[in-house]
Amino acid sequence: MNRRLKTFTFWNGAHGARRETDFVFVNALSGKTMMLAMVSAASVTLLAGAAMAAPSGPATFSVRSFGAAGDGVVNDAPAIDSAISAASRSGGGVVEFGPGTYLLAGTVHLQSNVTIKVNPGSTITGSASGYDKPESNPNDKYQDYGHSHFHNAMFFGDKVDNVTFTGGGTIDGGGHLITGNPKSGQADKIISITRCTNFTLSGITLKRGGHFAALINGCNGVTSDKLVVSTAGDRDGWNIISTQNVKITNASIAANDDALVFKSDYALGAKLPNGHVTVTNSRLSAGCCNALMFGSETCGDFTDYNFSQITITGAGKSGLGMVSMDGAVISDVHYRDITMSGTKSPIMQKVGTRKRCGNSPGVGRIHDITYDNITGTNAGSFSPTLWGESGASQITNVTFTNVNLTLPGGNGTMGTGVPSNDPKNYNPNSIGTRPAYGWYMHNVKGVKFIDSSVRFSKNDGRPAVIANTGSDLVFDHFTAQRGSNSPADMVFQNITGYCVTNSANTSGGALRISSSGSTSC
Repeated sequence: MNRRLKTFTFWNGAHGARRETDFVFVNALSGKTMMLAMVSAASVTLLAGAAMAAPSGPATFSVRSFGAAGDGVVNDAPAIDSAISAASRSGGGVVEFGPGTYLLAGTVHLQSNVTIKVNPGSTITGSASGYDKPESNPNDKYQDYGHSHFHNAMFFGDKVDNVTFTGGGTIDGGGHLITGNPKSGQADKIISITRCTNFTLSGITLKRGGHFAALINGCNGVTSDKLVVSTAGDRDGWNIISTQNVKITNASIAANDDALVFKSDYALGAKLPNGHVTVTNSRLSAGCCNALMFGSETCGDFTDYNFSQITITGAGKSGLGMVSMDGAVISDVHYRDITMSGTKSPIMQKVGTRKRCGNSPGVGRIHDITYDNITGTNAGSFSPTLWGESGASQITNVTFTNVNLTLPGGNGTMGTGVPSNDPKNYNPNSIGTRPAYGWYMHNVKGVKFIDSSVRFSKNDGRPAVIANTGSDLVFDHFTAQRGSNSPADMVFQNITGYCVTNSANTSGGALRISSSGSTSC
């Protein structure tokens, strides 16, 4: 007697085909021996239990199967576009690049649910012409040209979901991408994506990206691991704009302009939120500009950022920079276990009044920021600075714990008055020479230094700390190196409530404190 137990369905993921099979126990040898047989059937009904065979993984689409030559001579952009379209039509898939050099003399158009897998030994290289022209943008007056136009890129996608770049290979602009404003047919970005969800950029190398190696705007859900960016001869590394829910690990970004920067502009015609970001175990450098930066474009608010285990090996401007120029509120940002060297300005916060945003912004704010276990050596010419605006736009609730900076020093004595400031300029040099070789603070409230220090490489005639206009400042176990001709170690000007406890100079002596219009705790 034979007894049918189950019918199972098997799927062939690559072709979308299925095969249905009944499993039947066959009773033989007087019912004492059971044999398992498989009999084809048309029924798709499961008589008991669930299907045993799970669907296979996404289909793979080799770009060579769609006509890509991979010889660095033939324009492979149309073939790659065809492979992406085929993968999208099938519900998603992996567009794969085998060994070779694939010339893009035209923009490749990304689609949802497609992985671009650039395998080791494969390089996608750029061209001097052939790319999509920049689209018009009625909001381009609120940010520079490169941030306003997205189509003119090697890879472009808008309103795409579940796009991934991976594989271990290289995408190289080849020295052909533009660092300024491109003409029609030219590209200024390797990867340009807007209004995306679930974007992954992992395990590949981006080189010579023109203005940007990667620029994303208006995205939600970004993952990156083991990304390498080499744009030290071009401009920016990765600009992450108006984007939420980001996790970056093991990045290595060497840029000329900003290396890793978080911004919020008005290019998409709206003030958009930013936040819930984690960056860990990464190396950053920026030849002319900022290594790890907020701004300068700062329309939407920023909150919940965590940066840890980061090494910064150079920055022509700020190592850790944060500016609110266009009305943004920046809050709940935390830096931990960061080592910096060769930065012109190791740490800078500034609130400005540029207001370059389409939503008639007011003046922004910076509050609730922490720095823990930060070391900065061989810093450059700009003293670490907190510069707020008056009233509600003071910088508030900033805590430094075990933050130790060695500044260049080498200046003589100078007046301790407030330096000049251009409130519409975000750069460290927008503020004149700080009258402190160490920390200079203006319009601040609730700032604490715990187990922290400032030193100089060369004798300096300026105080270690000057705070002008503010309240509730705490220095506990703070160490400051004393310049031989400095008038004081710490200067408080119009500060309501400053506390200096358990603190000393590097020789163990008491800190010399000068105050005017101020009260101590």
